[in-house]
Amino acid sequence: MDSPLPADLRPFDHTPVHTADLPETPIRDRNVPAEAWIEAPDALLTAAEGIPSPDNKPIRIAYKRRLGRWLLWRAGPAKGDARYVAVDSYDLGRILEFRLHPDGSGLGTGADGVSHNRFRDWKRSLADTKA
Repeated sequence: MDSPLPADLRPFDHTPVHTADLPETPIRDRNVPAEAWIEAPDALLTAAEGIPSPDNKPIRIAYKRRLGRWLLWRAGPAKGDARYVAVDSYDLGRILEFRLHPDGSGLGTGADGVSHNRFRDWKRSLADTKA
């Protein structure tokens, strides 16, 4: 079995996809861009705004995985300046963000309503959301 590609090296697959078709676990061979998600809310499609581009290329927004009822996306690189966006798959208008800075610090309000400065704690609040 081949090793998975590093997240930032996976090619983008622009095949249109519906919410129900977004997988539970990370996709290891490609990225699904936000613009390929048919039901993508506008707040997700603009999540790359304000994220600096180190190589002057447009910042991409890629699907990462489901965490409970939440769909997790990332605008920006796997390491460095990025914004994580969680979209509630039961209510696509309910969106949470975690801003990750190059020094590893970050801030975001979790599904529990608590302000988190650790990405791991923010993700845990998503996974712990009751249906």
